[in-house]
Amino acid sequence: MVTEPLLTGLGARLARPVAKSERQRARLHLLDWLACVAGARGTEAALLGASIAFNGWERATYCGNVLEMDDVHRTALLHPGPVVWPAALSMASAGMDARLDAAVRGYEAMIAVGAAFDAHHYARWHPTATMGGLGAAAAFGSLIGFAGVEYAHALANAGSVAGGLWHMRHAPGVLTKQWHIYHAVRTGRDAALHVHYGATGPLTLLEGPQGLFASMTERPGTLGGSEEGWLIHAVSFKPFAACRHAHPAIDAAMELRKAGRLAAPFHVETYADALTFCDRPAPITELDAKFSLQHALAVVADGRKAEPEDFTTEAIAALAPLRAQVTVAEDPAITARYPAHFGARVNGLELVDTLGDPERPVSEEHIVAKMHSLARWGGLPASAAERAVRLALEGEDAAAIDAMLEEWIR
Repeated sequence: MVTEPLLTGLGARLARPVAKSERQRARLHLLDWLACVAGARGTEAALLGASIAFNGWERATYCGNVLEMDDVHRTALLHPGPVVWPAALSMASAGMDARLDAAVRGYEAMIAVGAAFDAHHYARWHPTATMGGLGAAAAFGSLIGFAGVEYAHALANAGSVAGGLWHMRHAPGVLTKQWHIYHAVRTGRDAALHVHYGATGPLTLLEGPQGLFASMTERPGTLGGSEEGWLIHAVSFKPFAACRHAHPAIDAAMELRKAGRLAAPFHVETYADALTFCDRPAPITELDAKFSLQHALAVVADGRKAEPEDFTTEAIAALAPLRAQVTVAEDPAITARYPAHFGARVNGLELVDTLGDPERPVSEEHIVAKMHSLARWGGLPASAAERAVRLALEGEDAAAIDAMLEEWIR
């Protein structure tokens, strides 16, 4: 019996019509991404984008993941928003519904393939980079008007050059993570464009003998999602300005603080990957602080909201005494539930799921507040945040979003 290539089936899924409910969900993720871009507009990454890129969506490609507040899919362990939205906004002639549909399809492709990759992959590769080209290819293919087979070929060619090593984690201050996003967006768009003009790709790229699974995993799983719905509904929002692996501990500490029960010393128990990425008792840079469980607990213990200003070098210095009272350890039971559940226990209070996950969703009002907070951090007036909210959640003028991004990053 001949088995249909995995990408053929996924391509057929991507060709389905997108319903209004998915477009409404996509609008929330658009606003969330715009908030991340607004907050990062004064950073070194934004300056790089302004120097290299020629238009707003391309410059914004460098900004979506800088603040570590980009949306995330737990089991795929990747951040779709920073890659998918630049690709979905990158055709000037496309209307708002076409761009929303493109984003829904980009999220679907990126997450579906990412969900099949294992811990071996995540330990070595940056999944947002390795899967990002596929998300961008699906999004741009949607703007072109692909049929199922065209999506499959575009994903195959984008995936054939997938990459992005985690080694930049060992080189503080580099902009490699932002370069990964830009590279994924450009690669995915180019893959879709080549298919539009006749290029084909190896449709068994995922499961083939020298394909992605064989090259990048030890025990590949099955593709995520199904024909019954769209994976964008399973994506989490990040309410705190820190690595996602620090969010469970922040959330638990905030629950204790609300109850008047957060007191030193502080002991965090969580899953193994959280320690791998975020056990940093003595952060030096802002990025170190965002990847520090110890600093995250100190932020909450000091009565702060875990916003960008709470991870600056000034905050690092101010919170040193509180950080010194934080200990961290792995709990194997919490590790066993991961990555389906990102959990933590702080001073005995355990949370299985974290604020922003589908099981504990944030409201639209929360995302609007995030837009205002990050716009303020990025030096924009409240009127700019209000404009972004209106355009993302209610607007039909796609060109106005293009113009807004042009104004934000120059």
